Parts: sequence; structure tokens; C-alpha cells
Amino acid sequence: MYASPTIDSIDGNVAIRRPDYLSRGIRQPSQSVQKLVKSLGLAKHQEGGYFKETDRSPFYMESPYYPGHNRGTEDEPLRPGKSAEPVLPHPEDAQKKIAPYRHTSTLIHYLLTCDAYMGRLHKNHSRIIHILQKGRGQYVLVYPDGTVKSFVVGFDVEKGEVTQWVVPGEVYKASFLLPLNDEPSADDHLLISEVVVPGFEFDDHRFMQSYKELEALVGDRAEELKWLLEAN
Repeated sequence: MYASPTIDSIDGNVAIRRPDYLSRGIRQPSQSVQKLVKSLGLAKHQEGGYFKETDRSPFYMESPYYPGHNRGTEDEPLRPGKSAEPVLPHPEDAQKKIAPYRHTSTLIHYLLTCDAYMGRLHKNHSRIIHILQKGRGQYVLVYPDGTVKSFVVGFDVEKGEVTQWVVPGEVYKASFLLPLNDEPSADDHLLISEVVVPGFEFDDHRFMQSYKELEALVGDRAEELKWLLEAN
């Protein structure tokens, strides 16, 4: 259920250190990065960074999160006549209006820059495919059993950096910017595309709520990761 070959095949224990753009006074992206934001028509995202939805499939599918609809997993494929409960792991989800049908997929651009250098911990019901377009960054995943994985995304694949990665549904993720060269600069950026299947809806999205929740998941590592709860 939580398999992700491009992540599982690499070292997922890269050290997790907060970028120091703010402490160095690097708070304004370079003109080239600002031009990229403008050219792609990006807007600030509530989790951090910039984004724009670029495609929402015109085709629909049954929602796997709707009560009574069939759904399958890698371990237990869908069978005709099989019914399943929706994936609603949190009490507040019970208040959400979950539609019986969903767009089959959505596609976005997502960008981190020196003034929006982090996407804070959050998760989605659906599996999300990530594809690197430009730049360099780091991802931190927190699994339901408390496992923490962290890896660098970039084009130096010989050093273990990845250009494609899949974050399974119900796995918390955070991301942050890494320098393109040795030192942080206003030119640093991380541009990716994300494909969500079934298509993204905000009702599927959940931020990690508190340090207490983080501590319950990862124990002693909570202190190391607590900055990933913050908005930037």
C-alpha cells in the first residue's frame, strides 16, 4: 500500500536541516525566478511555495472515498461486487461533503523559492506522482507507522538524487529548498509537476495539526522535525 519504487530503492535517511535563507537575509527571489513565477502564472499556496493547476481531467470515475463505492489496493485488487468503506481516518472528515464521482486526475506546477522555501507537513487521501522540472530540494515523508524517510530531488542521479517520486496516500510529506550550488542564493528554486489520481480536492487534504500529533507519530524525532509544521 505504501510502496514507492523510486523512493524505496534509494537512501531515505538524508539529514534533515532547516534552510537558512531567512537568517542570511535572502528573502527576495532573483529576477529570473520572479520571471518564472510570472510566466507560469503561479500563486502562493497555503502549504507554502507557489502553484497553479494546469489540468483537471474532463473524465470522471467513482470516488474510492465515497461510502459504498468499490475500491482496490495493490495488495487486494478490486473485485466485482466488493464494497468498501471510504478512507476517512480523521473525525473532521465526517463533516466534509464527499462527492460520489471524481475527476480522474489533476495536474499542477509547484514551485519553492527563497521567499517561500518550504511546504509544511500535510497529506492527501490520494497517491501523488511528482516529476522534477528544474532546481533542487528535499522531501520528508512521515508514514502512519512513524517511519521517516528523507531524500534529495535533483538531477545528480549518480549521487542518489531523484527526478520522479510517488508519495502514497495517507503519508505526510513536507518539502524544502536546497541550494543549486554550495551556498544559498536568491536564484535557488525547485519546480515540479504533481499528478494526483483520483483528481485533487481540498476535502482530501489535511495539514498535520500540532506538535503533539507529530510526537505521537515519530516519538523522539519530533523535536528534529517540528519546524516542518510551520508556515513560511
